[in-house]
Amino acid sequence: MGPLEGDKTEAHTHFKVARFIMEAGVKLGLRSVPLATACTLYHRWTVAGGGGTDPYLVAMTALYLAGKVEEQHLRSRDVLNVCHRYLHPSSPPLDLDAQFWELRDSLAQCELLLLRCLCFRVSFQHPHKYLLHYLLSLQPWLNRHAWGRAHVTRAAWALLRDSYHGPLGLQHPPQHLAAAILALALACYGLVPPCTPTPWWQVLSEDLEEADLARIVGELLQLYALDADLT
Repeated sequence: MGPLEGDKTEAHTHFKVARFIMEAGVKLGLRSVPLATACTLYHRWTVAGGGGTDPYLVAMTALYLAGKVEEQHLRSRDVLNVCHRYLHPSSPPLDLDAQFWELRDSLAQCELLLLRCLCFRVSFQHPHKYLLHYLLSLQPWLNRHAWGRAHVTRAAWALLRDSYHGPLGLQHPPQHLAAAILALALACYGLVPPCTPTPWWQVLSEDLEEADLARIVGELLQLYALDADLT
């Protein structure tokens, strides 16, 4: 059974919460790596069996904590206001009243809970640097006009961002995930790198087998199937 199969309702919930993290994070001005860390914190909490806590409170806490981990600090008031407006679009901004201080206390308590649940392991190695290196390495192998028309770079970064809707970053080495994302981006435009004695993905990541590459691509596609179910 694949990692995204099983309880589909639970998978949909995790997908929606991850999207909440991404959209709220963009409004808070988080860069791509802190945003990836926020999503990974949330997915690690779900994998660790976190329960009994509102997933959206955990998501808010993940955003706040990711800002600290990646040194792009966010004010708790900004996190609470942006997330509250996202969840309650017709409500006015939070006043500095009892409700606000109660939410702020909940955020602080959830941060401690999240840290303990994750055993204080809150730093991650993301695929971003690998994907950048692979794109720069592979581009000279292909016809530059075809590469320019296909927008492979833009597609690959979009696929990487979308991969954080699920826990793929916890299940695969970052270099393998980067290679699979690039393979899917190339396939979307029908581009095939020149044949060599060693497949291009093994030139970039020598311990990546074709079966592993296909499995990761399949898991990426499952995320888009979840998205289609929700629309």
